Amino acid sequence: MEKQMNAKETRLTPDQYLDLFRKSNALLDGHFMLTSGKHSAQYMQCAQVLQYPDRAAILAEGLAASFRDQGIQTVIGPAMGGILVAHEVGKALGVRALFTERENGIMRLRRGFTLTPGERVLVVEDVITTGGSVREVLAVVQEFEANPVGVGILVDRTGGNVDFGIPMAALIQLHIQAYEALECPLCAQGIPAIKPGSRKV
Repeated sequence: MEKQMNAKETRLTPDQYLDLFRKSNALLDGHFMLTSGKHSAQYMQCAQVLQYPDRAAILAEGLAASFRDQGIQTVIGPAMGGILVAHEVGKALGVRALFTERENGIMRLRRGFTLTPGERVLVVEDVITTGGSVREVLAVVQEFEANPVGVGILVDRTGGNVDFGIPMAALIQLHIQAYEALECPLCAQGIPAIKPGSRKV
């Protein structure tokens, strides 16, 4: 019988975390338009693994372990992908969890959410390809004069080639090729592209 993993157990290896994604059918193959505007032959649909609370807790505990001694007061992530991640990591750290949303194309804190000057904030996201959404959230944190002390990512698609200027931890690092739309070989082959994320084209 397969042993059930517990969120409080020793932090898993990247391969073990990736196995959770595979078991959840979260690693997709095809032709995808990413949030960044680039195209790719693979896509990590984190919602597929996060739909299972036990697996979400295991992933969140892994991220929380990297920042547990940083005095985090609030965890924040961008809607939609970062909402569940922020909530689960906040639960693991015993702090509140917020999310940002785009309003007229601009990332903001809404719904009465606020931050205080100097508040120690951890920014989280499910997947990054260019890091654009994380940078938008960091800008929101800085607008409130709060203190972003780290970035936690479930899946870093850049293979570690992104720098936010503060400590970053990723459970999984993948280097999945992403193409500019005009240079996409999948488009050249006439393969239809889909956008599987939460934002419409």
